[in-house]
Amino acid sequence: MNEKILEKLSILADAAKYDVSCASSGTSRPAVKGGIGTTTGWGICHSFTPDGRCISLFKILLTNHCIYDCAYCTNRRSNDVKRTAFTPRELAELTIAFYQRNYIEGLFLSSGVIRNPDYTMEQMLRVVKLLRDEYRFNGYIHMKAIPGASDELIAQAGRYADRMSVNLEIPSEENLKLLAPEKSYSEVFAPMRFIQQGMLESAEERKKFRSAPRFVPAGQSTQLIIGATPDSDRQILTLASALYRRPSFKRVYYSGYIPVNRGDSRLPALAAPPLVRENRLYQADWLMRFYAFNASEIVNETHPDLDLDVDPKMGWALRHPEFFPVDVNTAPYEMILRVPGIGVKSAKLIVVSRRYGRLSIPQLKKIGVVMKRAQYFIVNRELPMQTVNELTPQYVRRQVTQKQKNRAAALLQYPIEWGE
Repeated sequence: MNEKILEKLSILADAAKYDVSCASSGTSRPAVKGGIGTTTGWGICHSFTPDGRCISLFKILLTNHCIYDCAYCTNRRSNDVKRTAFTPRELAELTIAFYQRNYIEGLFLSSGVIRNPDYTMEQMLRVVKLLRDEYRFNGYIHMKAIPGASDELIAQAGRYADRMSVNLEIPSEENLKLLAPEKSYSEVFAPMRFIQQGMLESAEERKKFRSAPRFVPAGQSTQLIIGATPDSDRQILTLASALYRRPSFKRVYYSGYIPVNRGDSRLPALAAPPLVRENRLYQADWLMRFYAFNASEIVNETHPDLDLDVDPKMGWALRHPEFFPVDVNTAPYEMILRVPGIGVKSAKLIVVSRRYGRLSIPQLKKIGVVMKRAQYFIVNRELPMQTVNELTPQYVRRQVTQKQKNRAAALLQYPIEWGE
């Protein structure tokens, strides 16, 4: 690799690290004769840095030049940073070279907006066309759709990418106008709706003709920046819930605001990204997608923000002791699923296992129930009658949070041995 390409790679890979809206799940396409790569099995995998950033794909910007001046963005035009850009050919060759060396399993392609949205989208489209048509790359491609780009370009991109994302960035339009006055929700939602329509039409066509081309088969996603504005968790989760009702939507990613532009009076003076809040939002998101919780059950007018000391499921249970205790040997699946310490897999195993007899505490532990958390919310003849109602929610909360503090303190006791 020559020094020029290496310098571009260093600048543009670093500039892309703030975008978390990528994951390699959600698509399945087998290997093809004469092609390179596959999206199945472990050939596509992803891992995360300690702060939750996805690092598995070749995450890169086409360019960090940008015509916009968003307050929260490191690539905004008013920042004095070194600018560069790949040519489509350079980026396609780099992707293939990394793939053949087994460095990556796929590509996450984003870009600053250069000249105008259509020109930027055209350049990105050339990259994926080269990969698919010339290099026969059959691996995973996650591609950003540029708000403001024409429908025709979005339609072409959707034929080449597995997943597309359009970032909302800020959870409310009012605050988006404050921090990014050159952007609007209407420009962001327009490609979202177009991608959704394309996916639905593609699904209908494939019912009639199996050879009909796929359109964004892994769905679309978006990213919300958390903590850069005073938007509450209720606003954020209500927006996410509305997005998940769309048939094309797979993931909402929450990114704790990283203060890269200190000194801008429109931004809060945070010492560090709000990673605990980011984690709680991911847990709440999980409850909506897999535990049948509504956003209004997790946060409401009385509790507009998530409790940072306990996870959202425990927080809901402590606010609603009237639903507990739950008898795991007789309660419906939906209610067992709401017990803190019982996950989806454990709840299913409980429902199946209890057909053969009453479940004991050792059996529940073997199934995977975390009794330290569940014991306050279930009844079992082997447990003393000290449920959340006898002990009070306040007492249970103190017990749970104290155990978490003790566990964290214990971890700090372990000596860290550094290698040479």
